Amino acid sequence: MKLSELKSGETVKVTALNQLSTETRKRLMVMGILPQTEITLVRRAPMGDPLQVEVRGVSVALRESIAASIEVERR
Repeated sequence: MKLSELKSGETVKVTALNQLSTETRKRLMVMGILPQTEITLVRRAPMGDPLQVEVRGVSVALRESIAASIEVERR
């Protein structure tokens, strides 16, 4: 399943970062979005983009297109 498919309040574990440029992948990793990391979808913006997620206690905004490239699984 993709991170972009979650509903608000759901917590999942990141399994893979697919089809992202090397630069985008590095930025996500610096923000703490790594495989095996738990991530919670806090909310979506009114028009659906961006998404607010919480990773390791830090709130991060992600574009819908980037969230669609992050594979996750339910805990």
